[in-house]
Amino acid sequence: MKYKRIMLKLSGEALSKEGKGQGIHQPTLYKIAQDIAAVSNKGVQMVVVVGGGNIWRYRDTTDSGIERTASDTMGMLATIMNGVALQAALESLGVHSRVASAIQVPQVAEPYIRRRCIRHLEKNRVVICAGGTGNPFFTTDSAAALRALELQCEIVLKATNVDGIFDKDPNKYTDAKLYTTLTFQQALEQRLNVMDQAAFSLCQDQNLPIRVFNFTVDGNLMRAASGETIGTIVQG
Repeated sequence: MKYKRIMLKLSGEALSKEGKGQGIHQPTLYKIAQDIAAVSNKGVQMVVVVGGGNIWRYRDTTDSGIERTASDTMGMLATIMNGVALQAALESLGVHSRVASAIQVPQVAEPYIRRRCIRHLEKNRVVICAGGTGNPFFTTDSAAALRALELQCEIVLKATNVDGIFDKDPNKYTDAKLYTTLTFQQALEQRLNVMDQAAFSLCQDQNLPIRVFNFTVDGNLMRAASGETIGTIVQG
């Protein structure tokens, strides 16, 4: 395996039934856990950040009367629910894991403490970082970039439902061009939506590579963790 320690960024919608985007679909959750377990069993130390958009998203509720700070807090709680679900699925496969939350919920998850998480990784436990950054106005992309740097991950693997980064939306344009490699500067100049700007800037500043790949294809997580050329890699 090419990498010793990786960050896997999953959207909350990845846990839902295909095409639905809402709730947790148990067969889908179990399949994700199997893919993560396969990589972990190869000796790769894995950090996972999962979003909460399958349960709560601010952009879908702007007319709800709930102000942004409260809404973002609800979203962070949603990521904890997803993290606990993923932990249960992993441990049903015999993979030891820990949910480390940026929000204090000691009955269901341990607090995020950097040194403790590193120790878990050294023991080959999957660390699921939940609760976002613990602050409103930051996405789980930002949480993934931050935790990847704090925990000394070698790469961010950003899971999507398309084959990588395109010059335009491949779901709308049949002539969309797939990029296999990009520099951070090229991604900025072409305004390619790799991650949100805060997360992208953090990765750029610290030269942390990002690989965007299609998570729905069987075996793609293993290929990405092995360093195979799939999807799009942004670096340099």
